[in-house]
Amino acid sequence: MARTKEFDPDAALQSALELFWRRGYEATSMADLVQHLGIGRASIYATFGNKHDLYLKALDRYNENHDLTLLYELSQPGPALPVVRAVVRRFAAEASSEVQRGKGCFVTNTAVELGADDPAAAGRVGASWDHVETLLHSALVRARAQGELPPDRDPQALARMLLVLMQGLRVVGKASNDPGRVVDAAEQALKLLD
Repeated sequence: MARTKEFDPDAALQSALELFWRRGYEATSMADLVQHLGIGRASIYATFGNKHDLYLKALDRYNENHDLTLLYELSQPGPALPVVRAVVRRFAAEASSEVQRGKGCFVTNTAVELGADDPAAAGRVGASWDHVETLLHSALVRARAQGELPPDRDPQALARMLLVLMQGLRVVGKASNDPGRVVDAAEQALKLLD
């Protein structure tokens, strides 16, 4: 007779996400995961696969949750440019906050730590960035159509610039003790939308 799981896989995945997000992939051992999740190594392997598989599942979970928030924010009816500005300012505020400073963004952390050396992780990072860029682009196209953005502005180029800025804010915010650096950079970039 098959044994039933004595733990909640969803809660365990969320717990793994939090540990990987705080410590990174390389600094998190299987022993750390066993201790943090409170479940045995065999149960982790049986449910999630190896450490790398678990990391990718955690990254997928992070992307699902954060992409939905961004989708909701940027697809609201009405004026689009104030929403784009609010999203960039939210990224800057999060990047410069005491709470987020040590963690950063899980996608950005993955890009910096694993980069192109891990094709599976890089694919997920790229997909997340493509999604964010598409959401920004759609909002900026709406802004231009509604007369909020000058007609000579390229929504695609602006979306790419904002994506790179927002990811850069996460990196600098994680490493800097000067929140003004992040906030000032965001405000200067937003002037390009005027």
